[in-house]
Parts: sequence; structure tokens; C-alpha cells
Amino acid sequence: MNKELIRSLAWAGGIIALALGASFARRLGYIDQEMVIRLVIGINGIWIAWYGNRMPKTFLPNAGARRARRVASWAMVLSGLVYVGLFAFAPIQVAIIGGCGAVAAGMLVTLGYCLAPRSNAEAA
Repeated sequence: MNKELIRSLAWAGGIIALALGASFARRLGYIDQEMVIRLVIGINGIWIAWYGNRMPKTFLPNAGARRARRVASWAMVLSGLVYVGLFAFAPIQVAIIGGCGAVAAGMLVTLGYCLAPRSNAEAA
């Protein structure tokens, strides 16, 4: 089986195990509902950052594609870390709005970078 597929399935299993474990701990009274939300949603930010870190490690023959992948990678890593930081320390409503905004900003940076050379080439 492909290594990347195995890693992805391991991440999925880990997230499911964390969700089940947090729900069980809540049922036993060790943590409250807000902590369950912070753990389960916050792990998605770590997942985004991890995949962003993995992106530039694959080979692409085109230099432009490598540059675009590096920009996308940095955008994912940084937005994932902001997402995690907000879910760890900010009030839950701020974390939801700010975390989604950070991920959306990362996607817009990537899209803007990929479309900018194209519009510059069309103008020339």
C-alpha cells in the first residue's frame, strides 16, 4: 500500500480515536463539553499544518510548480498553526471565526499566488 495512504489513514484513525476518547472522558466527568470541542476541532489545525509541511517534499519537474507548492505549503502550515492557537487559547466563538478566517486566508494567498503570474503573463 502507498505510504501516503497509510499516513492519511493513520491520521484519520487518530482523529477518530481522539474524538471517542474525549467523548468518553466527558461522560466520566474528567473534561467538559468545551474541551471536547477544542480538542476535536483543534486537531484539524494540526492536520492542516502537517499536510502543509508534507507538500513540498514531493518532486515536481517544473520550477514554477515547485514555487507555487512552496507558497501553498507555507500558507497551510501558518494558517493551521493559527487555527490551533486560536482553538487552544481564544474564546470558542473567536476561535471558530478566526480559525476559519485563517484557513480561508491561507487558501486565498495560494490562489492569489497561482493566478498572479498568469495575469501578468496575459498583460505582457
